[in-house]
Amino acid sequence: MKSEFMNAALREARKGVRANDGGPFGAVVVKGSRIVSRAHNSVVKTNDPTAHAEILAIRKASCRLGRFNLSDCEIYTTSEPCPMCLAAIYWARISVVYFGCTRADAAKIGFDDEFFYRALEGRARKSEKRVRSIQLGRKGCLELFRAWAEKPDKVLY
Repeated sequence: MKSEFMNAALREARKGVRANDGGPFGAVVVKGSRIVSRAHNSVVKTNDPTAHAEILAIRKASCRLGRFNLSDCEIYTTSEPCPMCLAAIYWARISVVYFGCTRADAAKIGFDDEFFYRALEGRARKSEKRVRSIQLGRKGCLELFRAWAEKPDKVLY
């Protein structure tokens, strides 16, 4: 069964490759024994740098299931998730990730995420840093945070 799900992710990735939508990445979200959603990388097609297969598959699964908590789901993807996709998998509470190629395999074909891993771990060299981070408007933002903390009908996730 697991190989069937990985094959579905591969088929989805091939669609994206044929269409030049954004690379050899496909993903399916599975609940129990059925595929809930499938997607392929669509960064080029949509001009959206976040349109990775895993992100799109998670969005579709959440929409179809009508919830943001996918803790009873698994995801199958053609490559080890990049840091952004891995974060989305954590936010969705997906329980298991099955992947085909490693991040080293992806780097060999031009999809090198090593800088992102170093940056997130605080190991990026100063010469590599591409984004400046500047705190601004903390007082107003803290007021908003307090309002949220005191909101009796908030939905936590």
